[in-house]
Amino acid sequence: MKHGQISSKELTDFIRERATIEEVYARSMTKLAKSAGNFSQLGTFAPVWDVFKTSTEKLASCHLELVRKLQELIKDVQKYVDDQAKVHKKTKEEVASTNGAVQTIQTTGVALQKSKENYNAKTVDQERLRKEGATQREVDKAGVKAKKATEAYKGLVEKYATAKSEFEQKMAETAQKFQNIEESHIVHMKDIIQSYAQSVDETHVQIGEVHTEFLGNMENTSVESLILKLAESKGTGKERPGAKPRKRKTYAFPGQNSFYSSSDSEDEDEPRKFRVEIKPVAPNNGTHQSRATIDELKASIGNISLSPPTTVRQFLDYIYLEFFTLAIYSTLYGVNVPYPLLLVKFPGLCGLSNQVRPFSPPKTLSNASLSLAAPLARAESSSSLSSTASLSASNTPTVGTSRGPSPVTLASQDALPIAVAFTESVNAYFKGADPTKCIVKITGDMTLSFPMGIIKVFTSNPSPAVLTFKLKSTSKLEQILPNQTLLFSDPSQSDTNTKDFWFNMQALTSYLRKASEQNPAASYYNVDILKYQVSSNGIQSTPLNLAVYWKCTPTTTDLRLDYRYNPESMLCPGPLSNVQVLVPVDGEVINMQSLPNAVWNSELNKSLWKLSDISEKSDNEGSGSLRAKFELSDGPSTPTTLAVQFMSEGSTLSGVDMELLGVGYRLSLNKKRFATGRYMADC
Repeated sequence: MKHGQISSKELTDFIRERATIEEVYARSMTKLAKSAGNFSQLGTFAPVWDVFKTSTEKLASCHLELVRKLQELIKDVQKYVDDQAKVHKKTKEEVASTNGAVQTIQTTGVALQKSKENYNAKTVDQERLRKEGATQREVDKAGVKAKKATEAYKGLVEKYATAKSEFEQKMAETAQKFQNIEESHIVHMKDIIQSYAQSVDETHVQIGEVHTEFLGNMENTSVESLILKLAESKGTGKERPGAKPRKRKTYAFPGQNSFYSSSDSEDEDEPRKFRVEIKPVAPNNGTHQSRATIDELKASIGNISLSPPTTVRQFLDYIYLEFFTLAIYSTLYGVNVPYPLLLVKFPGLCGLSNQVRPFSPPKTLSNASLSLAAPLARAESSSSLSSTASLSASNTPTVGTSRGPSPVTLASQDALPIAVAFTESVNAYFKGADPTKCIVKITGDMTLSFPMGIIKVFTSNPSPAVLTFKLKSTSKLEQILPNQTLLFSDPSQSDTNTKDFWFNMQALTSYLRKASEQNPAASYYNVDILKYQVSSNGIQSTPLNLAVYWKCTPTTTDLRLDYRYNPESMLCPGPLSNVQVLVPVDGEVINMQSLPNAVWNSELNKSLWKLSDISEKSDNEGSGSLRAKFELSDGPSTPTTLAVQFMSEGSTLSGVDMELLGVGYRLSLNKKRFATGRYMADC
């Protein structure tokens, strides 16, 4: 109940603070309206200030009305706080008896326990005297004491049962009262919030009506009407004065031989009228615009180059031109343009800021619905499973060496140490902002590492223990290609989540002997055991979701890359390290602005971002954006495919694992990692 009172007071403070903010804003708008009324009343633009003044005053009134509603709501909340305190006080008085019941059952319980112990002691004492052959008087005396203890114990048992019944009844009633109070409190708080939200919503509707009225007034304020008002206020009459011969007036520019003349001899009886009409195209019954029309639109908007405004006047011109461009777009193609989204912290990226981020792929998405045509080739890994030549019986498996500490001397009776490494490569191709177009391929390699001393053990023992292991958590593997030269397996195994393998020990010994002969100084020898391909579920299987947006004009190129860390793709989510993004940009870049900072390589015409580790503990839980604006001397640029690289230690995307079976060997190290293969994004 105390927390309920605190919440009520905090809600009062919140609404009061919101009312203060609205009041300050309303005063500022009133001040701005007065300023608009004091602006210059000369020239053709003067009547427009009246429209601004009226609209701004109405906006101020809308916010003042919200202040009034919020203040009334604060009174209601305060009244509820007072009533709530009265209810709490009354409830405390009503449940006071429950506290007594609690104390009664506690004291009765303690007394009952002592009486029970006394009863047991007296009964035992009486029985002991009887067995030891004590006098009848002593036995009778002990019997009297046992009887008293029995009666006392019986009385306390009955008293405790009564206290327990009363306690349970009181507690149930009290708990129900508390629950009723809390339910009533929550309902009342929700009603207050509903009133608050309704007041704010009504204000927003009123503000929308004021803006609509403002736009209507501006549409009705034509160029012709403004010129006419100026003529009526400054004109000397409607009668045309007598015509007089007019001379040609010459305007000469210093240092020039030629001149330009302005003639007044043209017929001016009829005023010139200029009319601009934008006609909407006929509605298209199809679902797609013609390619030519869209290209023309892109060209028309793309040719408007705007620099960030540095003065108030330029700022107003900037906004006007953006509104004009989008008005053309809206009228021609019937698209509703969200004008407020034009104003962006970075103005050159206004065309990119209102894109919808695509990182909510449907759960029911199936790879079967995707087209695995040409783009798949671009997402292939260099370790693709399409070729099994390196694992065929006629080829030697990949045997490498790794630098490590000198191994201890191994005896034939020791459990021989073996290390395993799982390395996976994730390849992905992201197309625009559509998650259904993401193509993913994940491959993996399993490598065993043998210490140098194991070769001597194998060669000195004609029948070394067979090295057997179980590949676990294989349900996500859609293809497994073992090294057929070294490994055996039973194809009839029915468990889809595990698969057993055992080595051809003679072949393993032979390969390790050859490896030691080729590199006798090595401490360890690595052998590729098997390759596998992981079943993927589109964008849901990628550890870093990407969406790229380009805006290309003849003079500038704007780029935004949205990314989101996807822990669901990993069995044990870990940080992505060494994150780098490489973006080629043509069009002769002369200047680059980026956020966060990137490095531009003018020789390769590429920009490079190097990011810190990305994980759930990063800002925004690993979501963010890279932005850049490129100034060009030979634009426009052509949107290209960007590349991303990263790696993660300690986990895999498949979750596959390995367990040694049998005796004679022990697993000294189990290393897991994954990294990017070809990880690309197109617009």
